Amino acid sequence: MSIRKWYLIHKWSSLVCTAFLLMLCLTGLPLIFHEEIEHLSGVVEAPIMAENTPNASMDAVADAARKQRPQEVIRFMFWEQDEHPNVTLVSMAKSMDASPDDSNIVLVDSRTAKVLDAPPPDRGFMYVMLKLHIDMFAGLPGMLFLGFMGLLFAVAIISGIVLYHPFMRRLDFGTVRREKQARLKWLDIHNLLGVATLVWALVVGITGTINTLSQIVIMVWQGDQMADMIAPYKGLPPPVKLGSLQDSIDTAKKAVPDMHVSFVAFPGSMFSSPHHYTVFLKGNTPVTSRLLRPALIDAQTAQLTDTREMPWYVKTLLLSQPLHFGDYGGLPLKVIWTLLDLITIVVLGSGLYLWLKRHQHVEQRIQHLQQAHAETL
Repeated sequence: MSIRKWYLIHKWSSLVCTAFLLMLCLTGLPLIFHEEIEHLSGVVEAPIMAENTPNASMDAVADAARKQRPQEVIRFMFWEQDEHPNVTLVSMAKSMDASPDDSNIVLVDSRTAKVLDAPPPDRGFMYVMLKLHIDMFAGLPGMLFLGFMGLLFAVAIISGIVLYHPFMRRLDFGTVRREKQARLKWLDIHNLLGVATLVWALVVGITGTINTLSQIVIMVWQGDQMADMIAPYKGLPPPVKLGSLQDSIDTAKKAVPDMHVSFVAFPGSMFSSPHHYTVFLKGNTPVTSRLLRPALIDAQTAQLTDTREMPWYVKTLLLSQPLHFGDYGGLPLKVIWTLLDLITIVVLGSGLYLWLKRHQHVEQRIQHLQQAHAETL
């Protein structure tokens, strides 16, 4: 392919996605530090108790949440030991099929089964940043659109790599021609910063695109592996009364002893069936802690129905998330992610500036030619 064709690919793929990539970079900055921002905003934490204090029964924890919000049902219970130690987060809503935006969280002390807080739904700054970053308040179509912008970003990066070598043939690496006009100086800065961050930008762009497919991946999993796991219950009426949640969790722990519970989906919720508690467990190593394994537990008898490793497409999604968010290396990695994000903003902004300047330059040349032609007549 000729250099001119690569140039056109780079130009138009960049122009189409730049505005949306700038929005994603800007909204991504506060999201990198969402844990720190939550702590500064005064999130209620569990009181300090003796380190060996045992947890209460999860049935008691569930009952405490139901008393706090008697008109709602529990859909999920999950635990974030790094962010909220000794706290069970109970997700509740008016119905099992309610929108995620219509859910409420009740924070319960895992050791005492006492409600710590039942905050109203967060619709503040961080909520707006998250929604803009995920789907621009447009649901699945918005997610898929941003995924397409991520693909265009990857195309722009790859085409930029192809163009960089012939452009820098006559210049030393990292040269910035400060003595030249502003457009050439910014062109050198654009190329230098783009090459310096290309691996990070490509990884974040591709993993971001994968993350936009999360709802589709979940639907495929539900129609594939999940449907096969719950097949023996097909056609049966849903249970009138549920058995012990704690017994179901204990059964899942015994079935998968080398993992620990991450969250529980209640019967009838999105990640379960009307007949099961689905207990999702994760491993203890840096890699396996990012992967989930479902254990389906009969909601009446607390007996194991099935447990399997997630299929490859779900694993791909789960492993792409820490690479995109940079949340696996503590504060130092978050600072690095922030610096790379800021540099990417400069690359995107300088690319837009260069296009505008080139466009103005072409317009001026056309005007000069038109004036010269008029003077000859």
